[in-house]
Amino acid sequence: MQGADPDAPMRAWRTALRVWRGDYIENRHVAHVAVVTADGRLVGAFNDPHRPTLVRSAAKPAQALAVLEAAPGLAKRLGSADLALMCASHSAEPEHLAKACEMMTRFGVTETDLVCGGHPSLSARVNRHWIREGFEPGAVCSNCSGKHIGMAAAAIEMTGTPCRYEASDHPLQQRVRQVLCELTDLAPEQIGWAVDGCHLPTPAMPLSRLARLYARLAESADVAPQHAEADPRVQRLATIYRSMSGHPQLVAGNERFCTRLMQAAGGALIGKVGAEGVYAVGLRARPGRPALGMAVKVEDGHGVVVETLVCAALRHWQAMPSGLEDIEKPRLLNTAGAVIGRMEPRLAFD
Repeated sequence: MQGADPDAPMRAWRTALRVWRGDYIENRHVAHVAVVTADGRLVGAFNDPHRPTLVRSAAKPAQALAVLEAAPGLAKRLGSADLALMCASHSAEPEHLAKACEMMTRFGVTETDLVCGGHPSLSARVNRHWIREGFEPGAVCSNCSGKHIGMAAAAIEMTGTPCRYEASDHPLQQRVRQVLCELTDLAPEQIGWAVDGCHLPTPAMPLSRLARLYARLAESADVAPQHAEADPRVQRLATIYRSMSGHPQLVAGNERFCTRLMQAAGGALIGKVGAEGVYAVGLRARPGRPALGMAVKVEDGHGVVVETLVCAALRHWQAMPSGLEDIEKPRLLNTAGAVIGRMEPRLAFD
């Protein structure tokens, strides 16, 4: 799979969101949106729904599925909270770190086994606390530590050692590749690979295929409870969906969009951020509408913009939960606390 053409004519893409400061347009943001059914039917698009996209942390549910399938012994020992942390981009708040440390102890993984490294928290409040305490974050504090703990534990079951679980030729990563191909109906050569911020392989695929992955997650949550004899993979996907929707606090953290969105939705959807302006949503079916997957990519990687656009897309599809008005229609404040501007989404779906 080739990366996007760096010389693609931006002027051919419509503006997805405008930022106003007073009476002036200060910024215009370009984005792409794909809305897809679980069987792959594109039902909504804005700009290029097939844009080749590095999905980053939005791939975590698929990576968690690969762990469940590659290490069946471990899968029997993973609870819903464990799976939620494996799918998380967490803020390293106390409950995140407590769960991560408990998982390491239970599965025989040490912090030195984790190749993700440490970094500042995604929470400004946590960072301020760390600075006051003179705390230096290690690998367990990485927003991806849950995924790494799960992968290291799976590698122990598969090979007897956690070493090299991140390597592209490791049998665990080979299973990840297979799972992604099967969930997205792409051939191996149609998925590209780069190295993520946490040192794991990260896939690149058409945005519409990321949406399809999340549609399948959402559909599984509808099918599995009604059909106990459903395909084992459907049951595992449903378990991942329920783990994320049932533990939204573990998936992100206080005041984070993923957490607030899933809390407000009450199980009707799951949402997962990826770095650099990527976001994916799985919407469960409702009367007159099948399960849907939605994927958004903001060209300039702006995190606040992608959250507002996700809200605009959910509003269009009549799936926007209440209580998120500050994200859907954010007020732009200056350092004195005065309102000085606004964001104006301009999504019009094909």
